[in-house]
Amino acid sequence: MAERIVSEVLTKPDAALEMTLRPSLFSEFTGQAKVKERLEITVAAAKQRNEAIDHILLNGPPGLGKTTLANIIAKAMGANLKSTSGPTIEKAGDLAGLLTNLEEGDVLFIDEIHRLQKTIEEYLYPAMEDFKLDIIIDQGPNARSVRLNLPRFTLIGATTRSGLLTAPLLTRFGLCERLDYYQAEQLQEIVLRSARLLNIEIEEAGAREIARRSRGTPRIANNLLRRVRDYAQVRGDGKITAPLAEKSLFILEIDENGLDKMDKRILEAIITKFSGGPVGVSSLAVAVGEEPDTLEEVYEPYLIMEGYLKRTPQGRVATELSYKKLGLKAAPASQPGLF
Repeated sequence: MAERIVSEVLTKPDAALEMTLRPSLFSEFTGQAKVKERLEITVAAAKQRNEAIDHILLNGPPGLGKTTLANIIAKAMGANLKSTSGPTIEKAGDLAGLLTNLEEGDVLFIDEIHRLQKTIEEYLYPAMEDFKLDIIIDQGPNARSVRLNLPRFTLIGATTRSGLLTAPLLTRFGLCERLDYYQAEQLQEIVLRSARLLNIEIEEAGAREIARRSRGTPRIANNLLRRVRDYAQVRGDGKITAPLAEKSLFILEIDENGLDKMDKRILEAIITKFSGGPVGVSSLAVAVGEEPDTLEEVYEPYLIMEGYLKRTPQGRVATELSYKKLGLKAAPASQPGLF
């Protein structure tokens, strides 16, 4: 019980701090220029027609701003935002409760929408398309279907794996947008903005050092900024410079390419334990002591994008860049006829 209370005390300030760093307007949102422009046009057009905007699906790796954009869209529309996530909707009654409590023009945000159960997902089809909800009352011979009318609302779904969504659900989203990793220059702007909000004294070179090691992800950039701030406060004069940021990130075991201890453990496991691959994600997960879903959603996208890892039909394969990164020599290629 005491451990749970301590955990809550520690996480609440972080959650509140995260909210203060999130942009609340399109003009404050850095990066994703094309996506932002299309969303702004959609919102402006809907406001002119005085109607709810189409359902929107936001797809992309974690930490790129899907939840932030959902909040910005709701605020721009002057609508209430009600948030939930796919795993928390365990039965049809949970979804019915959410939908029937919506008001005209409200925005319902479902994070990790790909983790909705398929039986529950089917209740969304008429709700999204016709704004009606079919529910079953009673059981057995007394069971009967009742159709409820719903107010016109907007569903914003966020997913890290759009391929897991069924085709009927995908086609009911009027707008599907993919968020891509950020450039270092964009992350530098985000770090400088966050530093201003947190009253942190920082040089541009220090912000650049943090940005280029943030794996193209704003959430990671803000997390690293807070850790570097701690180091500057304890080991420095409170000002974040490039050398200070470099020392701090060295202690955190984050190298100049943004790879952390787990990234290197993954690459090293593929090379040393599985002869460079191919290796299945389940075997790799056991070798590094991590969940397969975490490998696929958190670590692999960046390693693949940076060219350290390849996905093949047979499994994961380490590239030549991985060998160079770890200072290892590639195994000699097998000769024809030899086993």
